[in-house]
Amino acid sequence: MSEGTKCLSREIYNKMVRIKPFAAVRPPKQYVEEVAARPYDVLNSAEAQKEAGEKSLLHITKPEIDFSPIIDEHSQQAYDKAVENFKSWQEKGWLVQDDKPYYYIYAQTMEGRTQYGLVVCAHTDDYAEGKIKKHELTRKDKEDDRMIHVRIQDANIEPVFFAYPDNEKINAIVARYISGVPEYDFVAEDGFGHTFWVIDNQEDIDALTALFAEIPAFYVADGHHRTAAAARVGAEKKAANPAHTGQEEYNWFMTVAFPDSQLKIIDYNRVVKDLNGLTPEQLLEALKEDFDVCEKGADIYKPGRLHEFSMYLDGKWYSLTAKEGRYDDNDPIGVLDVTILSSLVLDKILGIKDLRTDKRIDFVGGIRGLGELSRRVDSGEMAVAFALYPVSMKQLVDIADSGNIMPPKTTWFEPKLRSGLAIHKLS
Repeated sequence: MSEGTKCLSREIYNKMVRIKPFAAVRPPKQYVEEVAARPYDVLNSAEAQKEAGEKSLLHITKPEIDFSPIIDEHSQQAYDKAVENFKSWQEKGWLVQDDKPYYYIYAQTMEGRTQYGLVVCAHTDDYAEGKIKKHELTRKDKEDDRMIHVRIQDANIEPVFFAYPDNEKINAIVARYISGVPEYDFVAEDGFGHTFWVIDNQEDIDALTALFAEIPAFYVADGHHRTAAAARVGAEKKAANPAHTGQEEYNWFMTVAFPDSQLKIIDYNRVVKDLNGLTPEQLLEALKEDFDVCEKGADIYKPGRLHEFSMYLDGKWYSLTAKEGRYDDNDPIGVLDVTILSSLVLDKILGIKDLRTDKRIDFVGGIRGLGELSRRVDSGEMAVAFALYPVSMKQLVDIADSGNIMPPKTTWFEPKLRSGLAIHKLS
């Protein structure tokens, strides 16, 4: 870090977020498409085993797939295999560490839309102090699992996904680099494009560090458990180090941070196994107390605005529009469509009290399309499906800024970050 960056006042750093460059462990160009993989939590072990080629990062993030039959992903044997594979990938030259700290740009292209993120290290203290803001609760068991992976590898193998308030000066630096030749550029099997540049000019590195010192907050878009786990590992290492100075690499963790204006949240929908003892006709009648109900026929119907839902029931689609007075526009949580649906339908009519634990409900990311909802109902697996209008980035930011928490399964960001383009070592 240059003297100019060091001279940024402690007062500014205390108010704003901190970032720093890092020497990424990453694949040489010729291996990137073979190494890069979908995140650990978007596919199960059987899917990962089928998808993983010889060099795939899935052998490191989901090491249970190296056994036949597949073993428990939380077993010591699986954790040991993860460490062995990470070491082996480096020995074989499939992963190589850069010789000095850099920032990186990671662009994702989906359906003609591209978003440009900066791969940086964020500070664990900023999470503890609330400058890295969350909008979801985490589960301790999932945090514990991610914490083990960070601890045993002494590295952040997969990044988390942050948003930050759009900044023209940051955008200008990014724009200069993306006009040049990228380090990586490939289209994955799902059709999404992934492009990667290295920011290797020290003046630009220092400028980005200084510019982020003016950014008031990061917002966790995807990766709440990985963010919490990284912060816990940092605190654990700090407590174990009597000579702790605050400058150690373990105080930092890897994220890809995107300007909030470039991000798009897609719908996150619900399917329910039964009608809580009601007939379809009784359900429709019960809904009319709080919603204007309109039959739309057999063709898929997608909600077109906030407070409008679509429902698939008994071979037909319906629109449900919440009546005036059934929600509070001044309540950042109460005004959310997930809250309206949970309160007035799932709880009040269908008897589902806890979305986190009730086995009668499942959640379907909008990336699968609304046809997935009708398919699961038509198959007899589910009795009814509900599609929601997507949450906006403004709603997410407002809720995070107010210190509130969204209901479970509210936001779905797509495309997902590809793992393996960069890894951050903690020492």
